[in-house]
Order: sequence, then structure tokens, then C-alpha cells
Amino acid sequence: MPSLIKKFISVTNPTGAEPVPKSALMNETQNLHINIQPNKTYFIRLINMAAFAAQYFWIEDHLFRIVEVDGVWTEPAETSMIYITPAQRYGLLLTTKGKTKFNYAIHGAMDTELFDTVPKTLNPNVTSYLVYNPDEPLPIPSYNEPLDPFDDFGLVPVDGEKLFDDPDQTVLLTMRMGNLGNGANYAFFNDITYVQPKVPSLYTALTTDEFASNSIVYGLYTNSFVLGYNDVVEIVLNNHDTGKHPFHLHGHNFQAVVRADAEGGDYQPQNFFDGADDYGGYGPGNSKMPAVPMRRDTFLVHPNSHIVLRFRSDNPGVWLFHCHIEWHVDSGLIATMVEAPLELQDRVTIPNDHYAACAASHPPTPTVGNAAARTDNLLNVDGQNLPPPPLPAGFTTRGIIALVFSIAAAFVGMAAVTWYGMGELSVLELKNAKRRIAEAGDGILEDADSAAATIVERQTK
Repeated sequence: MPSLIKKFISVTNPTGAEPVPKSALMNETQNLHINIQPNKTYFIRLINMAAFAAQYFWIEDHLFRIVEVDGVWTEPAETSMIYITPAQRYGLLLTTKGKTKFNYAIHGAMDTELFDTVPKTLNPNVTSYLVYNPDEPLPIPSYNEPLDPFDDFGLVPVDGEKLFDDPDQTVLLTMRMGNLGNGANYAFFNDITYVQPKVPSLYTALTTDEFASNSIVYGLYTNSFVLGYNDVVEIVLNNHDTGKHPFHLHGHNFQAVVRADAEGGDYQPQNFFDGADDYGGYGPGNSKMPAVPMRRDTFLVHPNSHIVLRFRSDNPGVWLFHCHIEWHVDSGLIATMVEAPLELQDRVTIPNDHYAACAASHPPTPTVGNAAARTDNLLNVDGQNLPPPPLPAGFTTRGIIALVFSIAAAFVGMAAVTWYGMGELSVLELKNAKRRIAEAGDGILEDADSAAATIVERQTK
């Protein structure tokens, strides 16, 4: 992972193209055989533990029932295919056929729309087999089925928990991807890319007394939101990216209140416009808001779209909210939910081995104070860890120098080609041509120097 991250967050990868997997595995292998018997019901626990690739999953000529997602039991929902993102979990009931001599393929197919490029050597599929009869041949797997998975948004929890009331607090997150001054590509919530603080945020919450309720102490680059105790919290996420992102909240299963389709536009809390149902937007009274919402802890947002989540802040702690594509965690797509920090101080005691681990790190990790490891003026975060600087407006001095020398190099190249083409000219004609080339070159370099001086002067002002 360290070597891949170094290549991923690099000036050599300005578009932020994620490393593409080399193969797909099921139970750490390929061609897995699962022996089954007719007329029995099997529980399948399906987990996507990938860093990047979501998977389409289906079993040829079989239906199954979804009965659980991310630890939440749901009313049974029958389907032939599901889409499972990284970190999502499904509990499935599969009832086998009454009588058959055939065996059947179990399919996992990567969602290659996530990849910037698909290597020619990649086989995005992994096949296992339901083996009814080991004496019969295995089928030739077919990946020609239409990719039409069940929409998890329609699942209903068994406990029937109703939609929470209007929120006490709304956290609005607008995400995008972009480049910083080091040339690498990063991910942003509200134009902030997450940077790890010097003191872990949990320790800051436990050691800053009443200041723990002030988001400043957690640093300016942690996207920290302080939540009240036992409130209804709503997270509204606008995706300004062309990619799909599975978002995960630690410490809670949330109600999935709204998911707009791709190109569904932004949620705008100040503008509950007419035609919200058609546009895919969310507002009070929107008929698309389910009375009993699906609950889970990892939820997909479509490209250029949005999701709305609700949960009750009844679990004091410091919980990350992040995209579960691990490359996007590395590039900063993280927000920090500091939930009921004063209640947290009364309830939590850190085990000694945690402090020992911090002391053993190189350099040692501070465990007291604000994000900058200050313990005196807690609202002063000078010295906190910083992201790379933003891209400069206009040319840098290095860029100007590169431009001038590029022009000069191009001119020398053209001169060389011209010289070669004049091989049959007389000595006098050749000398005249060289003089004209030199004069023209001097003029180009003078113009480039003048332009560079003007740019530097403007930047200095």
C-alpha cells in the first residue's frame, strides 16, 4: 500500500487515477466450489472487503432473499442480483432447487465504470460454483446478463423504525476532487482536504475540557462538526464528482432518507423548489421520503448527485464519515463527527496500551491538547499539520523559466531542421540563412524575457 499511495498522490498522477486491481477473488481464491444439497435454505454472508472495486453479484438461474444489510435485519426482499460497494455487507437466504443434476456459476463482476482505464490484462470477473452434483461438469459461466441489481434504498428494517423528525442539526458537505500546489490530486469536503492532526481527535475531545465543544480545537483541516447529545442529525452530501462514492459513518447505522439519481443536482436547504420530485431534490414533505427508511452504515452516492442521511447522536464519540474507496480516504475525503464531547469525557477511559502505542510511534504521537498539540491557548492552532498549498494563480517563477527554455529549445530544433534542409545551398546563402535564424531567435528570446518580466512584476504586485 505505501508504494501505491506514493504513486497515487503524486504530481505524476494529476488526474487522481486510482490503482486498478489486478484480479478479483472470492474467499481469497478463484473457481471456488461450494457443495450444496437440494431443497435446503442456506445463509450467505457476503462482504466486499475491497479497497476500490464495487461488485455485481448473482447466481445463475437462482433467486435469493436479502434479509440483512450492514448488521440491520430487513424484511425479506427477493432478487437475482445485487450491487455491493466496498465495506457493505449483505445477509442472503438461498433456497436450493428441488431436483437438478446441474451445477451453477456464482458471479462477481467488478464495476469497471469506476476505473479511469481498464488494463487489457484485467479479468474483472470472478466465478465460483454451486455444486449440486460433483460428478457433473461445471457450467461455462456467462457474463452477458443485464446488470440490473436490486436497489437497496427500498429495503425496510424489521424493527420498523420510522423516519426521524426534522433534524436538530444539519451537516452540509459538498465534495469534489482537485489539485493542490504540489501537482497531486486530492479530495475535498467543503473545499477542505483532511489532514491528520498532531493529536488524535479523540484525545483532543478528552483533554480540552469545555473547549471540546468548539470545533476549532480539532484543527482547520479535519472537517470537524460538533454534535449535541441525543439530537437528530442530518448529513446532506452533494457529490460534485463524476464518480460513484460509497460513504460510511462510524459508530452508527443511519437512515437513508434521500438518494437522487445521477445528475440529480444539489440539495439546497434554502430553496425548497417546486418540482422537487422530478428534480430529485429534497425538501420537507417530499413524497419520496420513506416513512420507514432503510438503515445501514455504508451508502452509495451517484455521480453529480446527492444523498441525505439521518441518525440520532446517542453514541458519544469521535466518528469518521468518509468515502470507503480507500484511495479517497488517503486523498482526504473525510469529515469528523465529534459527538457529545462533554458526555464523552464522563464516559470514556483510554486503555494504557493505547497510550503506549502512541508513545512508541516515531516520532511519539501527542495525546493531550488541540490539533496543534497546544495545551495553553486551546483555540490557537498555529503549528497544526497543513495540506499542500493551493495551486498558484498564474505562472510561477519556475514555470516562467521553463517556458522561456522551452521556446528556446523549440527554436533550436526548428533551426536544426532548417539547417539540414539547406544542405545543397551555397556557402553565402547558408551564412545568410544562419544570420536570419539567429536574428529571429534573438527576437523570440527577447519577447519571452519581456513576457516573463511582466508576469513576475504582476505577481510581485
